[in-house]
Amino acid sequence: MYLTRPLFWALLLSVGFLILYVGLGSLGWASDEESLRSVGDASRWCERVHGGIFREPINALSNIGFMVAGILMLYVLTRDPPSKHATNRFHGRNPIANVYAFAVIWLGAGSMLMHGTHTYWGGWADNVGMIMYILLPWLINVGDMGRWSAQRVLVTYAIIVVVYATGRWTFGRGLGIHLDLWSLSIALWAISESLYRFWSPGFRWLSGLVGFVVAAIFGIFPTEMLEQPDRFWWVLLFWIPALFASQNPNRTRTYSPWFFLGTTAFVLAFAIWLRGRPEDPWCDPDALIQMHGVWHLLTAFATWCIFKFLRTDAPKTG
Repeated sequence: MYLTRPLFWALLLSVGFLILYVGLGSLGWASDEESLRSVGDASRWCERVHGGIFREPINALSNIGFMVAGILMLYVLTRDPPSKHATNRFHGRNPIANVYAFAVIWLGAGSMLMHGTHTYWGGWADNVGMIMYILLPWLINVGDMGRWSAQRVLVTYAIIVVVYATGRWTFGRGLGIHLDLWSLSIALWAISESLYRFWSPGFRWLSGLVGFVVAAIFGIFPTEMLEQPDRFWWVLLFWIPALFASQNPNRTRTYSPWFFLGTTAFVLAFAIWLRGRPEDPWCDPDALIQMHGVWHLLTAFATWCIFKFLRTDAPKTG
């Protein structure tokens, strides 16, 4: 019965959210002046803004892909035999796997609120949802190499989420200190995964350099960082994994196919995201297929791939 409870709550949360969204949207978003300001124009994500309950219908509804992915994850977890892979954090009862799945569900809900309502609070919910997801992979890696308990991982995660959500609401994007926690966490994920795979005392302290490679892939180069140190000071945090990853992980993961599929899907999705902007030639505000909607679906698939990848975790032998 315990194993079916998270799946029940996930279904209830997803369906209840959609019902509540439609109900509140029918009454009008607060404030309507803020929400209706750009009706008729192309949004920042290309799609033309409508006056209905979904300001950007395609970009909003494509987020259901995240909800479906999260529900499927919980369904898979409910079917795991209780005794099998008991030490794997992404099998069965482990709360970290459940939190991951619920974070994916909220990733979709938050993004729907942003694209659907065009309100400040909708943008806040979207941004917090992105952070709720992207924190988990690198915290899991750091926790494994630091020999953290599941409780410590989740408490650390909860503290960061609450502090960030409060700061984001109060000070807006960057928390008033130019902290790009989304970009930083993508880099920390790559850094911590590199450490997980190639840990050594020497590489532990060199691993922060991996973050600069990741930043370059996404168009942020060291020259720009040097020119704007007040904006990119957070690159110093690339050494967070090295600080806490004090021990060689005693577990191993299988990277093919799921890790490579997930990272390829995310990089491809990012390339498509770049094309889904009003100034891009590919932008057609009235098209049925929106590039930003494709970004949502591809990144939802990427979260599924990473879930499957983390389930390959197993004790080292020999």
